[in-house]
Amino acid sequence: MTAALGALLASGGAATAGSTATTTSTATAGATAAGSGTAAPPSYLSLEASYGSGTVTNGWERVERYRDTTPGFQTAGAEGYPPDGRGNQDGVRVTYFGGVARPTSDRFLLYSAPGWNTGAKTTPVLLVHGANDSADRAWANPGESGGYGCGALSCPSTGMMQYLAARGHRVFAIGFAHKQGDNLMQAQAVGDAVALIRAKLGVARVDLVGWSKGELSARAYVSSLKPAWGRAYAGDVRKLITLGGPNGGFDYPYAHGWAHDFSIWPECGGKINAPSPHSRMTCYGTYTAHPEFSMTPSGGYDDYPGQRQMLARWDGVYGVDQAAQDWYTTYYGGQGFYTAGDGIQPAIDAGSLVVPLQRAGVPASVTTYLLAGGSPDVVGIFNENRGPSDGVVFVSSALDTTGVATVGGKATVTGANHLELGWDSASQAQVATWLG
Repeated sequence: MTAALGALLASGGAATAGSTATTTSTATAGATAAGSGTAAPPSYLSLEASYGSGTVTNGWERVERYRDTTPGFQTAGAEGYPPDGRGNQDGVRVTYFGGVARPTSDRFLLYSAPGWNTGAKTTPVLLVHGANDSADRAWANPGESGGYGCGALSCPSTGMMQYLAARGHRVFAIGFAHKQGDNLMQAQAVGDAVALIRAKLGVARVDLVGWSKGELSARAYVSSLKPAWGRAYAGDVRKLITLGGPNGGFDYPYAHGWAHDFSIWPECGGKINAPSPHSRMTCYGTYTAHPEFSMTPSGGYDDYPGQRQMLARWDGVYGVDQAAQDWYTTYYGGQGFYTAGDGIQPAIDAGSLVVPLQRAGVPASVTTYLLAGGSPDVVGIFNENRGPSDGVVFVSSALDTTGVATVGGKATVTGANHLELGWDSASQAQVATWLG
């Protein structure tokens, strides 16, 4: 889900792209500039900037920034960010978002891999990254954030994008504005990206590969689970492939809250962009409150909506980690010795999407494949140890087919942990096999 531990789990105006980018006001013009557009994309999508040679890194050919001008998106898109900057866009993504570190969620990036318009495979592929991540680190350069960022001691410099492109797939990826954003809004952006790819290539359908939290937004799109102002599924996806997706939800932050919080709470030295199951915690003798890191809306903050949308209780299946400090009050709510919080159920009630997605169902026309990691050995975190897992998500959750009408296949990569699923060789080979 992230480049390190975050895997656990200013608004953007029409910024000037600068000398390294070309800008235009409409998506139609962008398709023409690409040289292979065969249809006009939706009128509600505006191309704000296009970055190519000299700016684009990590092996991509081009990155474009689009804005969805749907009125409801304009109102809902101003999602909250942690005030200390840990949730800001970083690296080259700040350039892609026009120099805006906290872009609004009506904006997204569309990455194009080499061979996006020349690959021999008929159906193009859209890669959807997870929480606190980017399309660059997730799919193109797992080592971009340095050691441990890919879940292992050393990280490769190429990933799923290069693997698929080398085999003739026409590969694209989406980049979200908010690293922990609302999955219903991100699902709308996924639909936008699919519409753009179809317009560029003149194809009827696209394949989706969603990793971790990205699985929720991809699945929400094909299931027509949407905001009141959103657009329903357009019938334009052939296959949905999920990698370590919490199809049955996860409860890691609550089951292992004490270990989890040390990486978050600033008074304890934490800096990770992830939500806390607690509202208050004692660090080095100081009892403090941080509503900005809450899993649920608190104190005027709601910076992590996408995380609570993945929650589900697993205490009835695997119990709770009773070796953790304040384990009972962390999971079930109340005042513990060092911490206080509401517990997991109020967070689920505040907007988990796990059950709504299962009830909405994946259409029978979308063949779905589910891949799990079987190695709970993510470097640098306290790994999920209550049952078979990839270190973050239970295998039984990743392979949960509740609500999936057409299951094309299920598999477990026993040697891959949660952060390795996007670049492990066995994982890549399985994805390529399923894509066909």
